[in-house]
Amino acid sequence: MNRYLLSALTLSLLAGVSGMAGAADSAKKAAAAPATAVAAAALTSGIAVEYVDPAVRAQDDLFQHLNGKWLAETVIPADKSSWGSFAKLADDTQTQLRGIVEGAAADKARAAGSNAQKIGDFYNSFMDEAKLESLGLTPLNAELAKIAALQDKAELPAVIAHFSKLGVTSPYDFGIHQDAKDSTKYVADIVQSGLGLPDRDYYLEEGKADTRAKYLAHVEKMLSLAGDANAAANAKAILALETELAKAQWSNVQNRDPVKTYNKVELAKLASVAPGYDWARYLKDTGIAGKVNYVIVSQPSYLKGFAEIANKTPLETWKAYFQWHLLHANAGYLPKAYVDENFAFYGTTLTGVTEMRPRWKRGVGAVEGALGEAVGQLYVEQYFPAERKVRMEALVKNLMTAYKQSIDKLDWMSPVTKKQAQIKLAKFTTKIGYPNKWRDYSGLTVAPDDLIGNIQRSHLLNYNRELNKLGQPIDRDEWGMTPQTVNAYYNPELNEIVFPAAILQAPFFDANADDAVNYGAIGGVIGHEISHGFDDQGAQYDGDGNLRDWWTKADHKNFAKKTKQLVAQYNGFSPVKGHFVNGELTLGENIADNSGVAIAYKAYKLSLNGKKAPVIDGFTGEQRFYAGFAQVWRMKMREAQQLVLLKTDPHSPGQFRANGTMRNQPGFYQAFDVKPGDKMYLPPKDRVIMW
Repeated sequence: MNRYLLSALTLSLLAGVSGMAGAADSAKKAAAAPATAVAAAALTSGIAVEYVDPAVRAQDDLFQHLNGKWLAETVIPADKSSWGSFAKLADDTQTQLRGIVEGAAADKARAAGSNAQKIGDFYNSFMDEAKLESLGLTPLNAELAKIAALQDKAELPAVIAHFSKLGVTSPYDFGIHQDAKDSTKYVADIVQSGLGLPDRDYYLEEGKADTRAKYLAHVEKMLSLAGDANAAANAKAILALETELAKAQWSNVQNRDPVKTYNKVELAKLASVAPGYDWARYLKDTGIAGKVNYVIVSQPSYLKGFAEIANKTPLETWKAYFQWHLLHANAGYLPKAYVDENFAFYGTTLTGVTEMRPRWKRGVGAVEGALGEAVGQLYVEQYFPAERKVRMEALVKNLMTAYKQSIDKLDWMSPVTKKQAQIKLAKFTTKIGYPNKWRDYSGLTVAPDDLIGNIQRSHLLNYNRELNKLGQPIDRDEWGMTPQTVNAYYNPELNEIVFPAAILQAPFFDANADDAVNYGAIGGVIGHEISHGFDDQGAQYDGDGNLRDWWTKADHKNFAKKTKQLVAQYNGFSPVKGHFVNGELTLGENIADNSGVAIAYKAYKLSLNGKKAPVIDGFTGEQRFYAGFAQVWRMKMREAQQLVLLKTDPHSPGQFRANGTMRNQPGFYQAFDVKPGDKMYLPPKDRVIMW
C-alpha cells in the first residue's frame, strides 16, 4: 500500500486494550466546551528556551539556534540509534504501555480468552527467559524439519507461501490493499523481497564491502548456533544468492512511481511474467486463487529475474537460505545466544547501538506487534484526554480552509486542475486519536509458555484477516497505525489523513501552549499529510483514491520545474561528511514539509482573526510558529544509522527538515528578519514556493 509516514524513523509502538465508551463519552462532553476557552488559558510559549543557543543566530541556523544546548549536552542512550523529539515521546509512551501490559500480566482475575488474558500471557511468555533457554530451538524444530525435507525446487512456491503466513522473509511477498485503479476493490500486490541487509545497494556498492563481510560472518554464526555443520559454506551461498536477488531488484527511487509499479496481471498470465515458475501452486497455497482473478505485480522484471535465479540456484542453497531467514525472523524469541548475535549485527554493526533495549521494552513491543489495537484501547482510555481531539479538529478545520483558499492562488496549477484539486480536498477524510471500531482478536490463542507459538499464531491471524479482505467491501474505518504510535500518515488510496493519539502530545501538540507553536508543530504535521495528496506521488490519485492523471500537461511541466529545483537543494545537504541526501528519494517528503509549513502558517494567521499575537518568552507569534516546527525535528543520530537511512528512508535528516524547509518560507524571512549575507538566506529566485 502506498502510504506516507511523517517521522524520520519508523517509531511504531503498537496499541492498547479496554472499552472505548469512556473515551467516547468524554469526547462528547469536551465537544460542548468551546475550544477557545482551552486556548485562552494556555499562554506558555511552548518553546524549550532552555535549549536555545544564543551563540548561533536563527538567521544562520535555526535548527542549531533552537536546539544547540540540547545537541551539545545530550548523549544518545546506549540502546538507541538516535534520540530526539520523536524518540523521547515514543520512549515515554512505551513506559505508559508498560504499566498497561504488566498490569494485565499480573492480573490473576483476568477472564480466559479476554484481551487482558492475551496481553498478559503474551508478555509473560516473552519475559520467561529460563523457559526459553530450556526450550532452545525446539519451538522451531517442525519448521526446520520441513526445510530439511525439501526434495525438489518445485516445492519452492509452497515454501514461500507458507513462510508468508509466518512473517518470514522470502524472495517475494504479497500484500492486500485497495486497488489503485478501482477504489471499490481489494487486490493482492506481489512485491520484491528476500534480503537480509537493509537495501539492495548494500549488496552492490563497493563501499559496503566491510558490511557484507560482517553480514557473512553473522549468517555463519547463526547457522552454527543452530547446528549447521556446513555453516561457512552455506553462509557464502546465501550471500551469493541474495546478491543475485539484489541485482534484479528495483531501487527505492523506482519504487516511488505508483504508475510503473501498477501492473495488472491475470492469474493465468503470471507465467508469462516469470516463466518456468509454478505460480498456480503459489496462488493456491497462499489462498489468493479463487478470491480474485488478477493481481498487481509491482516489479515485473524482478519476478522474471527471480524465476531465472530460482532455476539456476541449487536446492541445498535454497534450503540454507530458508533456514537462515527462519532463524532471523525468530531471533528475538530464542535463547540468549541467538538474541545477542542478532543484536550484535543488526543493532551494533548496522546502526551503531551499543546496548540492547531492556527486556521489558522488547516484551512490550512483541505484545504490541501481536495485539496492537487491544493495547490501544486501554491506552486511549488512560492517556488521551478528549479535549485534545477537540482542539485538533479546530486545527484541521483551519488547515483545510487554508488549503482551499491556496489552491485557487497556485501559480503552477491550471484552472481546470484547480477545480479537480478542490474536489479532491473536499473528499479528504480525517482520523484523529483512535479508530471508530477496534480490531477483533478473538481468533488468537495465547499461552503463557509458548512464545514462538504465540508469535506464529498472531502472524497467521493477521495473514488470514488480510487475505479475507479479498472480495469484500473496502473498510474505510480501518487504521494503518495504532493509537499509541508516535507518527502520522496520508493514504492516497483512501484519501485520508491519520493522526494517532500518541503524537498529539508535546512538542507536537502542547495543550498548555499558545496556539502559535502548535500550528507550527502539529499544524505543520497536518499540513504535511494533507499536502501528500498533491505531491509528485499523491497527486496521481483522485479524490476517490483511484490512480488517475487529473493534471494537464502544463501542470506537470510547471510542477516538475519546481520539484527539480527542490531536488537540487536537498542533494546538497550532507549529514555525514562525504554522504549526501538523495533529493529524488526524499522528494515527496520534502514537498510535504515545505507545503505543510506554508499552509500551517496561513492557517495560523486565520486563527488570529486579525488580532496581533502576544510576545512570549521573547518570541513573537510568527517566530514561535517557525520555532515550533524546527524544534519538532530536534534529533541526534549515530553515524551508522544515518548511513542506513540515507539509503532507505524517504525522509531527510531532521536538521534539513527544519532548515531546508525554512529557507523556502517567505514568512520565515519576515519573522526573523533574514537578509542577504545570513546563512539561511536564499535569493527569492532560488526559493521553491509550492503553496
